[in-house]
Amino acid sequence: MNHAWLLPEYVEDILPPYARQVEGLRRRLLELFDAWGYEPVCPPLIEYLDSLLTGAARDLDLKTFKVVDGLSGRMLGVRADITPQAARIDAHLLNRQGVARLCYAGPVLHARPAALTHSRELLQVGAELFGHAGVEADLEILGLLLAALRATGLADFRVSLGHVGLFQALSQAAGLTDDVRQELSAALQAKDRPSLEALAAGLPEVWSDAFRLLPELYGGADMLAQARCDLPALPGVSRALDELGVLLRSDAGNVLSVDLADLRGYGYHTGVVFAAYAGGQAQAIALGGRYDNAGAIFGRVRPATGFSLDLRRVSNSLPAVAPRGGILAPWGQDADLVQRIAELRAAGERVVVELPGQEAHRDESDCDRVLARERGEWRVSPLG
Repeated sequence: MNHAWLLPEYVEDILPPYARQVEGLRRRLLELFDAWGYEPVCPPLIEYLDSLLTGAARDLDLKTFKVVDGLSGRMLGVRADITPQAARIDAHLLNRQGVARLCYAGPVLHARPAALTHSRELLQVGAELFGHAGVEADLEILGLLLAALRATGLADFRVSLGHVGLFQALSQAAGLTDDVRQELSAALQAKDRPSLEALAAGLPEVWSDAFRLLPELYGGADMLAQARCDLPALPGVSRALDELGVLLRSDAGNVLSVDLADLRGYGYHTGVVFAAYAGGQAQAIALGGRYDNAGAIFGRVRPATGFSLDLRRVSNSLPAVAPRGGILAPWGQDADLVQRIAELRAAGERVVVELPGQEAHRDESDCDRVLARERGEWRVSPLG
């Protein structure tokens, strides 16, 4: 039996009319980014592996497909995230001294799906801001993320804020090894209370209590005030809570909340992190935050913050797509007909020319109107 039409597991086509919806979302978001001053870049789908696995992005290593380059013999990776590529472009190619705002749209491939219902091929659209270390840059990126979510047409979404710097400050003060820190971070992210208890059990009481408390610290401004009282008074902890407070005060739509155990991201984040959810999905449709060390591997450390959305997940969170409709036009070389079709298309109409012998398949064209000659003129009327 011929199975040439089969695709690999967790890889799928996007069919009409959903492909049109996804492409419309991509265009809308790139136009929004342009209005905010973000310049588009188009990195390659495949790069040398060292460039793709920047900083401390250990989980990116697990997500990345790896192949040997037949020309150089070096290891290549199919990108699992475009953010490191944007950092390379900023650090090595643009070499700007001031702020650089970049955006992008393209597919990324994961070696493993994030969940059993998800594709391994994501359609990533994102924006990155390089060259500013202040919370003002995080405010801009968060504002752009909220604008992007609204531009997609999502009726119900929420954004969870966290801060990797707070966890790092506690980990450093507690003297945790890298392995314990990684395990503790994973336990917090998964809200795995038994693992958290086991990892915290061997720590001094002040640090054990602090890590155990983090999953309970979620909410708004009142929670931040409680965290200031209950967590150790470390400079890194105070700074993180201050920055989260600034971001919360910008919430005009009441969609932001803080979860101090939410450390979502790709492992390279260093400060504020964002995770957006919609449609009751357990997996985030957008991730972002500050990642100030990503450019180090390219020889130039620049502060950076940004986010990316997966258009597949956004599309899955939107209402079912209705056919666009269109105008069915007869085939012909009459000059008036050709001109009328061109005018309709220039006006934004979808015009499908019915080729000879296809009259029996009109319902497959998704047209709701027809172009026909009436009283010597080509007129559009309902298709009945």
